[in-house]
Amino acid sequence: MTKQEVDIHVGKRLRQRRTMLGLSQEALAKAVGITFQQVQKYEKGANAMSASRLYEFARFMRVPVAHFFEGLDQQAEAAATQTGFSETARESFEHAAPVSDRESLEMMKAFKRIKEQAMRKRLADLVRAIAEERVLVNS
Repeated sequence: MTKQEVDIHVGKRLRQRRTMLGLSQEALAKAVGITFQQVQKYEKGANAMSASRLYEFARFMRVPVAHFFEGLDQQAEAAATQTGFSETARESFEHAAPVSDRESLEMMKAFKRIKEQAMRKRLADLVRAIAEERVLVNS
């Protein structure tokens, strides 16, 4: 795995955590004393972060520094073995990737705000049924 790929992965994890906390790039930048443009560059993987900067982000966002590296080993293993995958296996593997797109994160945040446990369970069942393309029986 190249240095650039690591920077991109760490940047995606930074963006994911920032989004989960409902922070803007500007708010995060202000909290650690940098410009929002610098946060953008970190999130895109265009700039590498120093260890001290990564520590500042982790501390402010209340996660261990290791949070930003989670999934990196699996990504490296997948890249190393991906050339041997059939098209069908590749598609199923891609769907197993950790959630990282903004729409999914916003959906997770909204789901967590649903107070009624029975409603959350029904919604989760519905999403699973849609994903598996099966019909839900009214229960």
